[in-house]
Amino acid sequence: MDFSIPSDIQDMLANVGQFLREEVYPLEERFVSGAFADLVPTLEEKRARVKEMKLWAPQVPAEYGGVGLGFMQHAMLSEELGRTPMGHYVFNCQAPDAGNMEILAEFGTQAQKEQFLLPLAAGKSRSCFAMTEPECAGSNPVWMKTTAVRDGDEYVINGHKWFSSAADGAAFAVAMVVTNPDAEPHQRASQIIVPTDVPGYRWIRNIPVMGHAGDGWPSHSELRFENVRVPVSNLLGEEGAGFAIAQARLGPGRIHHCMRWIGICERSFDLMCERAATRELAPGDPLGNRQTVQNWIAESRAEINAARLMVLHAAWKIDNEGTKAAREEISAIKFYVAGVLMAVVDRAIQVHGALGVSDDTILQYFYRQERGARIYDGPDEVHKTVLAKRALRSFGMKK
Repeated sequence: MDFSIPSDIQDMLANVGQFLREEVYPLEERFVSGAFADLVPTLEEKRARVKEMKLWAPQVPAEYGGVGLGFMQHAMLSEELGRTPMGHYVFNCQAPDAGNMEILAEFGTQAQKEQFLLPLAAGKSRSCFAMTEPECAGSNPVWMKTTAVRDGDEYVINGHKWFSSAADGAAFAVAMVVTNPDAEPHQRASQIIVPTDVPGYRWIRNIPVMGHAGDGWPSHSELRFENVRVPVSNLLGEEGAGFAIAQARLGPGRIHHCMRWIGICERSFDLMCERAATRELAPGDPLGNRQTVQNWIAESRAEINAARLMVLHAAWKIDNEGTKAAREEISAIKFYVAGVLMAVVDRAIQVHGALGVSDDTILQYFYRQERGARIYDGPDEVHKTVLAKRALRSFGMKK
């Protein structure tokens, strides 16, 4: 395994880091206060700068207007962009749009690409992914109640979704719905593209997360589908292939999430070290003199380094052997990196004292927004079970 970074990618990461520090970090105070709508004109200016830098939509193939970075290259970029909550948005590779672009490029028809993918890749529209339901356990991805019944050349969709990230202001949703209720569990669902301006599509609210509802892209919405009619041509891929498409999206997506989390860890680590080195408990006696603080710094450094190597190894295995072969590695990084993320951010907050829980630092935003890292894309407990069962199977345990 060769994890060395080519010189051109090193230069790209350095340029991106400088751009974020100079152009995006200064906007964070306004962003974490919940003023996303007010920031949109400024962020559009930054996005235009990214296009000038020829780094727009880095994960999207060039034929659709992106850079076409390879999987490992984009994973490395995700770490740099993850240092600020606006990084991926400014570069148009934010969730859930990035995942929707990927599945539209892979499974979409030519008409779907022209109508939905091209505007999304160009930054002229936004999208959401509607899968999670309040009435069904999210840890069981094959259990859902939202249905799509075929009526001639249309699907009629009824159901209730929530935590549909970025639905506020989205032009369309990619909805996971049951089309084949009598099929095997993993072949019951399909993915259907639902424009948000069709009759019966109801945006209910943005769900407050630890007291902050947010608006626009950085939000999570509750939705209702009430006799929503869309043409059968809006079916993404084959009928009954919804779960397979979701897996194709989620496996590589977890790599990008984990690298973004490592970026958050690195930013939090820098803030922790800066605070420990400059905050004095008495004249000439910095906080960093305390052994407990030194332990936190050392443990964080080791854990971040270990997490990064685990993720790069998983990404390398996906590149060389495919997503299916890397299932164990993907499960391992999902819960391990999420745990490191919460530990490092928590230590950084503790070193900052009362300042750490105030809105005067980015740390409180990381803490409340990223606590979900241990839940979404499969809760920690599910991934631990998957990993343990596969290990036990090799010793003869069958169930």
